Amino acid sequence: MCFVDESGQSLRPPKGRTWTRRGQTPIVTVSGKGSGRVSVAGLVCIKPGRRTRLIYRTITYHGRKNEQKGFGVRDFKLLLQAAHQQLRGPLVIVWDNLPAHVCAEMGTFIDEHDWLTVFRLPGYAPELNPTEGIWANLKKHLANLAVRGGVDHLAAVIKHHLKRLQYRPDLLDAIIAQTKLILEPEPP
Repeated sequence: MCFVDESGQSLRPPKGRTWTRRGQTPIVTVSGKGSGRVSVAGLVCIKPGRRTRLIYRTITYHGRKNEQKGFGVRDFKLLLQAAHQQLRGPLVIVWDNLPAHVCAEMGTFIDEHDWLTVFRLPGYAPELNPTEGIWANLKKHLANLAVRGGVDHLAAVIKHHLKRLQYRPDLLDAIIAQTKLILEPEPP
């Protein structure tokens, strides 16, 4: 079973807490210049008896003309095919109602692949999707980060953090536990 979601991060960092000497307010200067953005699509994959997996892809938008800003139907198809190859088995996908997920082209793709079963989450239910916890963890890591190298530096930091999460199945399991979903089959 794979939970799918997308997120994005711009050059303006999310706010976070920090510490400093009493009476000295910490200030992180951010220029706010640039129109770059990093979009991330991820799958949190769960199989009883196996370690939890995180599979993700990123798209870096530099603000150039005719440059792709985020994930489209083609990108989601490629991501699902890559997950199928990596996990070596049928996929049960749980995702939201993003237009790229519910369009006719994606419906045809789903119907053409017998290894793919899709369930949709209700209209707005981030508490049911463990991938939202991945994005919360990522944004906490990026809090107060003043990116100096532009959007490419931001993309590198995001990829580095997500790569580290891939090797932390204990943390992935904790993020799943926060949803309070029952994912184990009931005994007969």
